[in-house]
Amino acid sequence: MIKFITCAFFIVFNLKAQSNLPDVTLANLEGKKISLAKDFSEQDKLYVLSFWATWCTPCINELDEINDLQNDWKKEVNFEVLAISIDDSRTQKRVKPLTSGKEWDFTILLDSNQDLKRALSIVNVPYTIVVKNNKIVHVQNGYVPGNELELLKKLKLLI
Repeated sequence: MIKFITCAFFIVFNLKAQSNLPDVTLANLEGKKISLAKDFSEQDKLYVLSFWATWCTPCINELDEINDLQNDWKKEVNFEVLAISIDDSRTQKRVKPLTSGKEWDFTILLDSNQDLKRALSIVNVPYTIVVKNNKIVHVQNGYVPGNELELLKKLKLLI
C-alpha cells in the first residue's frame, strides 16, 4: 500500500510539475534561436508540439497526416504545429533535406541537445503535446493511423 501511495504521489507531482511549458530556446532550420515561451505565446491559440526524429517512421507518418489535414482543421481551430526534431549531432544533418522533400507546412525546430525532451521527461517519440497559454493541456504518446483524428477532436474541445 505504501508503494502504491508513493508511486501515485510521484505521478501526480510529475503531472503538476509539467503543467507549464518550459522556457527552452531551440534553433530553427536556419539556426535562429527561438524561445518557446516567448515566440509561441499567442493568447488562446493552441500549439501542437510534435516531437519526432528522422529515423522514426511513425513520427514521419504522423506529421505527414497532420500536414495533409491541417488546412481543413485551421478552418475550425486556431492552432499551429511545431515539429521538434530530437535528432542528435549525428543525424541532425538529415532534418532539413527530409523536411524540404516532404514540404511540411510547419515550424521545424531542433532540440539537438534534447534539453526540451529532458525537461518534459519524454522517453520515446513520437510524442505530441498540446499547449494553450503556455500550459500543457494534452499529451499523446505514440502514433497509429487515426490518432490524428483523435487529436482534432481534442483540439476542438480545447478551444
